[in-house]
Amino acid sequence: MTAQNPQPQTESAEGHPGLLGAADIRRIAAEAGVTPTKKFGQNFVIDPGTVRRIARTADIDADSTVLEVGPGLGSLTLAILETGASLTAVEIDPPLAERLPNTIADRMPEASDRFRVINRDALKLTPQDAPELAQAEAFTLVANLPYNVATPIIITLLERFPNLTGFVVMVQKEVADRLTEKPGSKIYGTPSVKLQWFGTAEKAGTIGRHVFWPAPNVDSALVKFTRTHTDRTEEDVRDRERTFALVDAAFAQRRKTLNAALRKVLPKQAFESAGIDPSLRGETLTIDEFRTLAEADR
Repeated sequence: MTAQNPQPQTESAEGHPGLLGAADIRRIAAEAGVTPTKKFGQNFVIDPGTVRRIARTADIDADSTVLEVGPGLGSLTLAILETGASLTAVEIDPPLAERLPNTIADRMPEASDRFRVINRDALKLTPQDAPELAQAEAFTLVANLPYNVATPIIITLLERFPNLTGFVVMVQKEVADRLTEKPGSKIYGTPSVKLQWFGTAEKAGTIGRHVFWPAPNVDSALVKFTRTHTDRTEEDVRDRERTFALVDAAFAQRRKTLNAALRKVLPKQAFESAGIDPSLRGETLTIDEFRTLAEADR
């Protein structure tokens, strides 16, 4: 899809050529008849400096292949394309998906041939939907993720795309804390453990509420992730599924000991075989310890 009568690049807020400022976002939304909705967790970034910061944190350049989930009106999209990267954007909201190529053609026409948008729910995205990602040697996820589905999107994409080698995402600060927490904390939970299976995550800074329209009721943060493990065989996948089943069971009743929480899914002798104290709680275990427990039950 291409725009009709593309306009030349224009100066956006704060002297960022091509990028979108608050006035640009509101104008594009009005032209497209778009109003941010809670259904899709939409909070549009209106600060050019913030989207450039995200792209810079992701270490992407003209040699990079990038996936963006939830591009919205295109603020971060333009910052990603500005680096020279090739970009596939996945947008669930049809009016936004339809409008986005026009915005790219208007604001950064030289990048149109490096950009593709897919109107789809990211939780349903498969390699067949995005062959340019599936065939890439590696690609990076760079996104402002909807708060309500951030964790399932991340885990699902890591499961389905073995060549997803890293990500930088902006999420609710509480979600960032959970994704990067270490064992022993009250906020350490299922997201913390499952992400460890695939690699290492760290917080890469906080983001204030004022950079969004509409402004959310919570602060946001950046999470940077580097993949260190890929499931290469069917047995690897089965190992992950067995391990994740134990993680889910342990944190479904996190106040209980492992012995109590897992008694319906794990025989007592598995604890002895794995060398793990059954009186511990799930919040004290690393992903490797959960995996050892899963292997002891084979």
